[in-house]
Amino acid sequence: MVLFVLLTAQHLNASALSAISSYEFTGYRMQHYLLQQDRHGCHGAIVVAEACSSDYPSLTRRCVIMKLPDFTLQSYEEAQRQNAAAVLILMPSNISAVPHEVIQSFMETEVEVLQKDTLMPLYVVAEDEQMLHMYEQVKLDTATRASSILVRVVRSMVTAIAFQILSSNSNPIKPLTDNTISTLEGVLPGLGEDPQAIVITAHYDSFGLSPWLSYGADSNGSGVAILLELARLFQKLYRDPRSRAPYHLLFSLTGGGKYNFLGTKRWLEENMDHAESSLLHDNVAFVLCLDTLANGDELYLHVSRPPKPGTPQHDFIYQLEQVIASRFPWVKFDMIHKKINLGEPTVAWEHERYAVRRIPGFTLSHLDDPKSALRGSILDTMAQVDIRKLKRNAIIIAESLTRFMYNLSDKGSPKEIQLFRGQLEVLDSRLTALLSFLTSAPRATQLMDKEPTQNLMISTLEHELRQHLLQVYRHSFKQDRREPDITFHDQMSQPMMMYRVKPAAFDLFLGGCIAAYLGIIYYAIQNFGHVYGKLKTAVKSKHQ
Repeated sequence: MVLFVLLTAQHLNASALSAISSYEFTGYRMQHYLLQQDRHGCHGAIVVAEACSSDYPSLTRRCVIMKLPDFTLQSYEEAQRQNAAAVLILMPSNISAVPHEVIQSFMETEVEVLQKDTLMPLYVVAEDEQMLHMYEQVKLDTATRASSILVRVVRSMVTAIAFQILSSNSNPIKPLTDNTISTLEGVLPGLGEDPQAIVITAHYDSFGLSPWLSYGADSNGSGVAILLELARLFQKLYRDPRSRAPYHLLFSLTGGGKYNFLGTKRWLEENMDHAESSLLHDNVAFVLCLDTLANGDELYLHVSRPPKPGTPQHDFIYQLEQVIASRFPWVKFDMIHKKINLGEPTVAWEHERYAVRRIPGFTLSHLDDPKSALRGSILDTMAQVDIRKLKRNAIIIAESLTRFMYNLSDKGSPKEIQLFRGQLEVLDSRLTALLSFLTSAPRATQLMDKEPTQNLMISTLEHELRQHLLQVYRHSFKQDRREPDITFHDQMSQPMMMYRVKPAAFDLFLGGCIAAYLGIIYYAIQNFGHVYGKLKTAVKSKHQ
C-alpha cells in the first residue's frame, strides 16, 4: 500500500512538472479602426484567461478557442453575451483543404463581426501541433461535462489539463493617424493632337478580419494583375506609331480602396483641383475600374448612370458584349445600375469616386453585390482563385478595349477574330507570377507605409509600371492629423503565451496522496512492534 501511494504520488508529481510547460506564439488581432467617426473591430488587446471551447457551458472570463467551422455569428455573439475574455481562432495553413461551405460561412461572419464595435479581443493564430493539442483538450473537457459526477471529479483531479492564454504586451493601444496612402500612375500617349483618355484603374490594398492575414488574392490582387498585364500588352501596340490608337491610356494603382477608396479620392483632388495640367482635366472617354476578377463565370458591369447610345461608354459596353458572346458564350454578362446616394458616408465601387466628379466610368467584377463577403476576407488567398478564369477575363477586357479603341466593328473585323495572340498573347504564367507576388505579403492599408516588405511591394509595383509606361509617378497622401479620414490602431500583431497547468483540484488530490503517504509512515513508526509482528506472522504462515 505504501509503495502504491508512493508510486502514484511520484507519477502525478511528474505529470505536474510537465504540465507547467509553456508555448509562445503570435496572435493577430482583429481590425481596429475609425472610419468617418464610426468605430469598427475590437478595441481590446489584453488577454489573461483560461482556455475553453465554444460549446463550454460557461464562457465568462474565459478565452474561447475556435476552429474555422466553430466561428459563426451565433457563437461569436454568445461569447460576447457571456462576457468572454477573448476569442482565439485557429487558422489552418492549407486553406484549399477547407470545405467551401465552411469558407463561405466564415466569410459571412467576418463581414458581420467587422461592422461591430466590441471590447472583447479577437485573435487569429496559426494552427499547429501545439494549438491543435490545446483545442482537443478543451473539447475533451467540455465532453466530460456530460459524464457522471464521479468521472468528472476523477478526471478533474487526476488527468485534466488546463491552459492559460496570456498576451505578453500590456502597453495601451495607440491610435495611428500618420498613415501615408500611395497611388501610382503611368501613361501610354495616344495618336493625334488632342486624343481622349481612357483610365484603367485598380486598388491594390487588401482587407480582412486581421490586417496581418489579409492577402486579398481575388480582391483585389486579380484587378492589379490584369492591369499590369494590360499595360504590357498595350505598350507593345503603342510602341509602333503606326499601331498606336487615338486614345491616351492612363493606368493607376490606388491605395485605401478598402477604406472608402481614400487613395482615389485624394488622387482625384490633386489632379482636378490642384494640378494645372492633367489628363483628367481633358476629355475622358471613360474610366474602367477592375475589381475582383479571378473567379466565377459571371461578369457584371456596375454603373452609376446607364450610358447613352453614341457615347464612348456605350460603345465599349457593346464591344464587351460582342467579345463575350462570340468568344466566351458561357459567361453571363449583365450591367447593374446603382445610383450614388450622396447622403451615404461611403461609396460602393471605385467608379463612384469618378462619377461624383462627373467623370464617366464603371467597375467590372465577377461580383454582383458590393457588400459581398469575398471583398474583405482573410480566406481570400491564392488557393481560392482560378488562374484560367483570371486569364479569360483579362482576354475579354483586352479584346474589348482594342476593338473599341481601333473601331474594328466599323472596319468590318469579324467578331470571333482573336486579336491577342503570338507576341501579344495574354500569358497565364505572368498572371500567376504577378498574383503570387501580390499575395506574398499582406497588403492591408495600415501596413503599406509601416513595414519594409510592404514598402518594397509598392516600389516593385512602381518599377513594373516603369517597364511599360511613360510619366510614371507616385503620389503619397498624408492624412490631416486633426481631422483624419481614418484612424487605425497599433498592436495588430501580439506575442502570446500558452501555459499548460493542472487545475486546483489536482493540487488537492496530490496533497491528499502525500498526506496519506505520510500518515501511513507515521502510523508504521508509532506502531513498529505491532506492524513488525504482523509482518513476521504473515511471512511465517506463507513458508508453512
